[in-house]
Amino acid sequence: MALTRPLSEAVVVITGASSGTGAATALELARSGGTVVLAARGEPALDAVAERCRAFGGEAAVVPTDVTDPVAVERLAETAVAVFGRLDGWVNNAATGAVGLFEEIPLAQLRRVIEVNLLGAAYGMRAALPHLRAGGGGVLVNNASALAAIAMPYQSIYNAAKQGVRGLADTVRQELRVTGERRIAICTVLPAGTSAPLRRYAAGRRIAPPPPVQPPEVAAHTIVRLLTRPRREAYAGGAAALLRFTWRPAPIQIADRRAATLRVSAMLGLAAGTAAGTIAAVTRHARSRRW
Repeated sequence: MALTRPLSEAVVVITGASSGTGAATALELARSGGTVVLAARGEPALDAVAERCRAFGGEAAVVPTDVTDPVAVERLAETAVAVFGRLDGWVNNAATGAVGLFEEIPLAQLRRVIEVNLLGAAYGMRAALPHLRAGGGGVLVNNASALAAIAMPYQSIYNAAKQGVRGLADTVRQELRVTGERRIAICTVLPAGTSAPLRRYAAGRRIAPPPPVQPPEVAAHTIVRLLTRPRREAYAGGAAALLRFTWRPAPIQIADRRAATLRVSAMLGLAAGTAAGTIAAVTRHARSRRW
């Protein structure tokens, strides 16, 4: 089912709300008069987004939260209900990434990507579901990325985490139906890369995502649409759908072309101060390209 009340009366929690898709989603909801509870680790950035939401006429609360801490995520849900009296929607959007050959990504980064992207979504779902149920139903949206449906070289752990988010959502959705709970919708959004900052690290430095890249408002619009008209999953924007359909016929050839694109992206990133380690890894791949 959709939200039990119109967007102008809905209370929605958004993680990863300090920038990018999370901030864009909050602003779109605020334009509709909705109430948003903004969560991320950086309080000053959250405060800035909250002020913009209020300027559009929406209510906003800031709850600094590390999504890798399940106690903190539970507190986020409880705070939303304590402040606004209910919870109608929840958007799991917090994300981080690591770029490089799988064997060369530092273990700490591997762990961090799983903790933020997959466990963060799992903790959010566990925190949200009881409150959605208590309020008579609602919608939970997981931002899984188009890489939940395809694979891309040099993004192994990000791929794995996002595919895990998609699988988790599918399974919990089935469990809700099996147990007779039809008042809660669980949706998965699959956007392409966005032009907003996402912490994709190569040897500890940030790099830009490879194309196709789209503005965060594209994914935000799809997320808001899912809150009012839930679907099992939805690709956000034409770029994401294109990735899906071009990957299926010839994944190896597409992987070759995407790998070449990523090489260009990494080299451009290097000019802006990204890590030489990524370029070394990519160059090694170019010398011995075997599939």
